[in-house]
Amino acid sequence: MKPEPYNLNRNVLLIGLCILVFLSFLAGLGSGPLFDVDEGAFTEATREMLVSKNYLTTYLNGLPRFDKPILIYWLQLLSVQAFGLNEFAFRLPSALSGALWALATFLFVRRERNETEALLATALLALSLQVSIIAKAAIADSLLNCCLAVSMFAIYRYSREKRRSSVYIAFTAMGLGVLTKGPVAVLIPLVPSFLFFLLERDLRSWFRALLNPTAIALFLVIVLPWYTLEYMDQGKAFIDGFFMKHNVGRFSDSMEGHSGTLLYYVPVILVGLMPSTTLLIASLARFRTLIADPLSRFGLIWAGFVFVLFTLSGTKLPHYMIYGYTPLFIIMAAELARSRRPWVHAIAPAALMLVLAAVPAVLGRFMPSITSPFIRAQLLGLLGLMAANHFTIVITGLALLCLLLQAFPKVPPSLRFIIGGALLTFSANFFVMPMAAEVLQAPVREAATLARKAGLKIVMWEVYYPSFFVYSQSLAERRNPLPGEVVLTSADDIGRLGNCERLYEKYGIILARVPEEHAP
Repeated sequence: MKPEPYNLNRNVLLIGLCILVFLSFLAGLGSGPLFDVDEGAFTEATREMLVSKNYLTTYLNGLPRFDKPILIYWLQLLSVQAFGLNEFAFRLPSALSGALWALATFLFVRRERNETEALLATALLALSLQVSIIAKAAIADSLLNCCLAVSMFAIYRYSREKRRSSVYIAFTAMGLGVLTKGPVAVLIPLVPSFLFFLLERDLRSWFRALLNPTAIALFLVIVLPWYTLEYMDQGKAFIDGFFMKHNVGRFSDSMEGHSGTLLYYVPVILVGLMPSTTLLIASLARFRTLIADPLSRFGLIWAGFVFVLFTLSGTKLPHYMIYGYTPLFIIMAAELARSRRPWVHAIAPAALMLVLAAVPAVLGRFMPSITSPFIRAQLLGLLGLMAANHFTIVITGLALLCLLLQAFPKVPPSLRFIIGGALLTFSANFFVMPMAAEVLQAPVREAATLARKAGLKIVMWEVYYPSFFVYSQSLAERRNPLPGEVVLTSADDIGRLGNCERLYEKYGIILARVPEEHAP
């Protein structure tokens, strides 16, 4: 039975959803420094593309970067050329991709379900802690998720109506996804759709779509030019670096220490889906009902495949789970639409805010046991900012407000939940994250700005901050510094360089000149 529509004006709800998406994905794009390592690496590769005029191969600190294909770099480059070399320009393509992802979800759910669930699914997507952070990050994942969502929505539409236009849309989106992050953009649509059509006893239609000549041509027109030219330019180094290392290697082995147990992604999902975590639990409790519904069944196969794939992968990173979040938002929207006890679901986001409120006290208790000068400097800086901003009082107050909102019966239950959930997400985005950025990344930006203005040649030693290259607008050698050179390092290692002249120091990040008589 479909839920009753809200008694609120439809236009008001749509405008409210647009504001929610804007605040989650677009507001404050340029207000904080780039985060390392990922944002720094992507944006520096784009900056070097801008300088070199080489629009085919990406480089990072002067060396070829085969981590990801080219599309996100091209989009960042266009944005930088339009808005300048700044954080806003670097992050804008991701934010717009997030907005398109939200729009595609709204239109799909409205067509397949109803407008109430479309509003809720899109709101849950925009409010997800993980999604709201990824969609503002200058990396490839927001764009990839947009491509995955569009391709999977088109595949489901094809399963219902057998229209060739849906096949063309799916292959186009997969092609753009492959140009964004590689084979995963084909693997995720291919395997779940095969399993779904198999359960539907309609594999003939699946193979007909897969072997559609026009769709294949569309895909190849999008994908082949860059991959072919890149191979012609870089040869075996491209095959070894991109396909073997960053695709096959990431699955078979742990890269850069990113490993984990088979339960690694369970807490990732529970926190990443906040404020909607209990909605997922309540939805899965009705598994038999879900599996009987074609759209829910399709979504569970999609999300389940992503979970199994990356659980078995040697390399584990939190944002991999987002590739399977979109169908969960649709499933959870149906649960929220029928819920008449939103206060139950408001407990989880309120509890998380109370946990955050306790962070200063917990950190203060453990500070005496921390021996690393760098970590101590960072934590002391964070504690100082939290005290100055009355962190515990503010977050506790927001948690209580989240719960108090549930006591207003004249406001529709699901709307109360959305407003309460927004308190968690926006406090994280506009209160917690800026403080983290101030401690972790602002010193890198300030040190790089000083180096650029002074015309200093920098050696990066025992640290890796690719955003430093962006802000200094220059490259830096990563090696042991020689006497008289200027080095970027941390409080943990500066003592090994002797009595250095410290040109800049903040929160454990140090820019110093090595004495003539001492070098490691």
